[in-house]
Amino acid sequence: MVVSPEGREIQGMNHHDKGDKLKVGAMLEEVTVDQFDALVLPGGVANPDMLRTQPKAVAFVKHFVDAGKPIAVICHGPWTLIEAEAVRGKRMTSWPSLKTDPRNAGAEWVDEMCVRDGRLVTSRKPQDLPAFNAAMLELFAETQAR
Repeated sequence: MVVSPEGREIQGMNHHDKGDKLKVGAMLEEVTVDQFDALVLPGGVANPDMLRTQPKAVAFVKHFVDAGKPIAVICHGPWTLIEAEAVRGKRMTSWPSLKTDPRNAGAEWVDEMCVRDGRLVTSRKPQDLPAFNAAMLELFAETQAR
């Protein structure tokens, strides 16, 4: 389910160009973390940059972290995790130009296709999607098996 702080449709991006539009399944103010088993924070530049400035979105992510629920993040998506103060002590990756941000927030940043640290899976870029998807599905399946 796509959750958004505003609007009933979000604009996806393909690098700097507009991509597909996605229907929003629920507004952020209408949902609670208890309704979800896991969280995926997609990448791109514009949407994660905007999301990390939304206090309700940051709090929503923080609730997932505090609840110990699995989280998968790719590309620039870690910005919201950083804003939620959720990367300290984690081994992770991101889009390469962000490497200083996780490091400054206390993470061990590595340049790898996909990194799993406990209940967090991170990946760098669209070319890494096969590895990211496999790791994410493995983590989510483990959670369902519990």
